[in-house]
Amino acid sequence: MERVAYGSAGLLALTLLTACSASVAAGGPGDPGERPAGGAVAPETSVVVTPQDKSGNVPTDQPVVVSAPPGGTLRSVRVDGGKAGVLPGTVSGDGTRWRSTATARPGVTYTVTSTSADVSGRQTETTSTFSTVKATQMFDVERVTPNKDDTGLTVGIGMPIMLAFDKPVTDRVAVERNLVVRTSKPVEGAWHWFDDRHVDFRPQEWWPAHTKVQLEAKLAGVRGGPGLYGKRDIRLEFKIGRAQITRGTTDEHVLTVRRDGKKIRTMPMSAGQGGEWKYYTTSGIHLAMSREPVTIMTSPGIGPGQAGYYQLTVYNTVRISNSGEYVHSAPWSVGSQGSANVSHGCVNISPENAEWFLKNTLIGDPIIITGSPRKLEPTNGWGHWQEDWHDWLKWSVLKDGPTITF
Repeated sequence: MERVAYGSAGLLALTLLTACSASVAAGGPGDPGERPAGGAVAPETSVVVTPQDKSGNVPTDQPVVVSAPPGGTLRSVRVDGGKAGVLPGTVSGDGTRWRSTATARPGVTYTVTSTSADVSGRQTETTSTFSTVKATQMFDVERVTPNKDDTGLTVGIGMPIMLAFDKPVTDRVAVERNLVVRTSKPVEGAWHWFDDRHVDFRPQEWWPAHTKVQLEAKLAGVRGGPGLYGKRDIRLEFKIGRAQITRGTTDEHVLTVRRDGKKIRTMPMSAGQGGEWKYYTTSGIHLAMSREPVTIMTSPGIGPGQAGYYQLTVYNTVRISNSGEYVHSAPWSVGSQGSANVSHGCVNISPENAEWFLKNTLIGDPIIITGSPRKLEPTNGWGHWQEDWHDWLKWSVLKDGPTITF
């Protein structure tokens, strides 16, 4: 399996035609890629626009740059794609250069309209057009996690950000550099590709408690592969809750819950009985994946009428993997909880403790189990923290970096 954190009014008198036509990162006339297409040099008395007028098949990520004539300044710039909308941009501090700040849409003809003023204040309007490369297909974000419906928007300190695409993405560089994570507290983190449809983000360490997080996936028009372009932008806001970590060992048969460093509850437990590999509880850093008041559990790999088959209605369950592991109420094993492992792989606790645990767990809370010979695989559920930071970064294109704080 393949696997895997960016003017003023008065002197310049810059007219804002729309909220999206304001202002260009400052740069010199010799910046690479900012000369007219084909190497043509415009007369010094003219506004210079890149891409050149009537250019076709322009890459969607090529910046639009408008430069004022020598000694002049830009008064307004608008790059209009019709139904595709206006391309936003920024103007340099001296008012001489405008540069787009977003990705253009594929298959769109844009009209660049600019007004400049020379040293005497005389104004000139310039218009040019260019067309972007056409898309043969579009890709979209099929699912983003966390989300309001599945996890809630207040999550635990281990919660990853997970994006699933509806089509395979091969241009990982273009996609990953348009995934922006902003946080209210400084966080070091990185994206990680599990395959060509799934890219996830996690911090190097646990999220700081009570951190606000914003994801901006600026994917509209972004190239995902040959002829494949992003359909839309995605924005997500969520919050990290208190710092709660649950730990237990299959040897000592006790779960201990600590919140913000303080022990708040201990619960006798019974883990997987072993014998067969599937009956061991996995050791590792699990995350709470769901909270279910009622779960129907069936024997893994065994059908009705076969020896060992079972189907049970179980209450107050917290899912911790994709291989059928839960922390759940088990009134039938209370006598063994705290002293022996008798389950088929789940973590059994008493009905009272299970009810408390369900109510006091956030999706994304770490639940760390040790002592079992069976290790949790990083791809089993949300086993993201099973990889150390070095291994996590192997499957990141841009590697680690700090989030943008707000």
